[in-house]
Amino acid sequence: MTHLDCCVFTHIVRGRGRRITYQNAGVDCAFVGALSTGFCNWRIDFTYSDVDNRTYRTSRGKVHDECKIDPMRNNSPQTLPRYGKACAHLYVNGVRRVSQCHHITK
Repeated sequence: MTHLDCCVFTHIVRGRGRRITYQNAGVDCAFVGALSTGFCNWRIDFTYSDVDNRTYRTSRGKVHDECKIDPMRNNSPQTLPRYGKACAHLYVNGVRRVSQCHHITK
């Protein structure tokens, strides 16, 4: 059983059009997952891609050396230069474990 078996990775994007007013990503664990040591050496990155799936911006998160059962990161409000998608990625020990994306459309 991996840590994510009892956890959910969430990615929230709020705004209108290409304007993102709020963005957050994190892990919510329950039951056995909440009792584990958590995620160690983790970071959360945000990426932005155009409609052709070409990534044009990455906001790389800080690597956190401590172990946490509920890693979370917010990103600053921004206006994207093009439509496409916004994604959040959780890395543990330098390995991408999970991603979640939202399409940004008109």
